[in-house]
Amino acid sequence: MTEMVHGTVPKRDGEPIIPKWWRTIDKLTLGCILGLCAIGLLLGFAASPPLAERNGLPPFYYVSRQAFFGILALGAMAVTSMLSPGTVRRMSVVGFAGAFVALALLPVLGTDFGKGAVRWYSLGFASVQPSEFLKPVFVVVAAWLMAAAQEINGPPGRSLSFAVMLTILAMLVAQPDFGQASLVLFSWAVMYFVAGAPLLLLIGIAGLVVVGGTFAYSNSEHFARRIDGFLSQEVDPNTQLGYAENAIREGGFFGVGVGEGQVKMSLPDAHTDFIIAVAAEEYGLVLVLIIIALYSIIVLRSFSRLMRERDPFTRLAGTGLAAIFGVQAIINMGVAVRLLPAKGMTLPFVSYGGSSLIAGGLAVGMLLAFTRTRPQGEIGDFLSGRGKG
Repeated sequence: MTEMVHGTVPKRDGEPIIPKWWRTIDKLTLGCILGLCAIGLLLGFAASPPLAERNGLPPFYYVSRQAFFGILALGAMAVTSMLSPGTVRRMSVVGFAGAFVALALLPVLGTDFGKGAVRWYSLGFASVQPSEFLKPVFVVVAAWLMAAAQEINGPPGRSLSFAVMLTILAMLVAQPDFGQASLVLFSWAVMYFVAGAPLLLLIGIAGLVVVGGTFAYSNSEHFARRIDGFLSQEVDPNTQLGYAENAIREGGFFGVGVGEGQVKMSLPDAHTDFIIAVAAEEYGLVLVLIIIALYSIIVLRSFSRLMRERDPFTRLAGTGLAAIFGVQAIINMGVAVRLLPAKGMTLPFVSYGGSSLIAGGLAVGMLLAFTRTRPQGEIGDFLSGRGKG
């Protein structure tokens, strides 16, 4: 009855953590995440055996590793989602310091694995991409700074977050990694807008992005090559974009059949950046629409719950995490259908990749922690006078 009258979940002192977590968690978002993980494993069985064969490895080598990293990611998600927003913030500050130092040391200690961009640390048995772990903790730290700026006599949090964002962008562009840089910039801009930034200021920042893109096009062969490939009227059928475009066209509505797809035989990144092409070819538009629906539900459901949150930090951090999650999925799928220039970005929870999966688990765990139902946690209660501060 209390929930019906006040719209909040009553506090239950001494309640065990697991039952409390299950009662307050957003179960629909959790179910969608599990659905994406299952689809990723399913597509891994289709996309990775040809690559394993080319590399002289057991057929299901990459599938077993994806399952292993997926379990770690889900574990990290579950544990993180049980934390309070304050604990997530403290954890993120420490994690940001470590990830920032790791990103700064990449030019000295990192490797490019022959891909032309120094983005990874090689551990022998695995590799780590610091930028994947930096994104979610940066969002939380930036949200903390912006929220602190709204307090009376608070620090200049917006300016500080802007300076931190620019520093990270400079390090990512130097790799070069324009894809991750665009995600960091987008998440910061979304939070800045939600925090009350003037529209003219955001327009000015957009103008600076255009100027920066023009400069990068003129001075970076890597960047110019990808833009030229995107703008070209004809796609070389022997490139990754050409293979992906053909696979999507061949798949049609229902696909060519499980195991019958050919794009995985040609694409070196069929199990990572172009996993959606494998889905479209073998399972057709039907599975692609299901994947899009799952991402949409996660993002829109999170925004809906955050709109009722009265704490500025929680609202900003959750919005940034939901935005960066959704935009990464849009960019990955947009590249495959040639709506966006090639970025080298994974599809969250679907693509193969240890750093991507585990960092994604932490990010979604934080998002679930911020969107959990808490007593007196909705802005409607606060405005109607039922909140207690």
